[in-house]
Amino acid sequence: MLDYPLTILEYFGEWVSRPLFLVVARIAGKAAFRVKGMCMNRAEIIRQTWALLEPHLVEQGYELVEVDFRPEGPWVLRLFIDKEGGVTLDDCVAVTQLIGPILDAEDHIPESYNLEVSSPGIDRPVRKHADFERFSGERVKLRTITALNGRRNFKGVLLGIRDGMIVLECDGTTVEVHPENLEKANLDR
Repeated sequence: MLDYPLTILEYFGEWVSRPLFLVVARIAGKAAFRVKGMCMNRAEIIRQTWALLEPHLVEQGYELVEVDFRPEGPWVLRLFIDKEGGVTLDDCVAVTQLIGPILDAEDHIPESYNLEVSSPGIDRPVRKHADFERFSGERVKLRTITALNGRRNFKGVLLGIRDGMIVLECDGTTVEVHPENLEKANLDR
């Protein structure tokens, strides 16, 4: 019997290059999606959360990779963080303790929710302009909002950003995606 928790890497073996850590905390909120008389949607909550938390995380040496807010039974506010050298379980706990009071003070999320802080994992989201340059040459999975040549899903090698367009090589052809048409992109390791 083990007297300590295993990381994903220890449990699954060498094929996982970076362990995925997750910390969950329960946060209480209001019962309706009305804040100060305004109805808020998920996208606005995500935008406000990003703007609120990113400066605090950067100050502590973390990168905010992604923010998600969705119902999964109870609502879940999910933050993906990264830092030079990778994220540990202790980092996830520290960030949870850092941002919990900030979220409570701002009180901009009208629903009760669970807060999850996680490393981005091996299929890291690629979201920011700088990410598309940083991960140039890596394999990605990308989904568009509207179809390009009859397709919305692409797998290929990210070539970076050219003339404001996300460029990847997919099935021997070059595909250009306008950032506003990007629904989702992840590394495909």
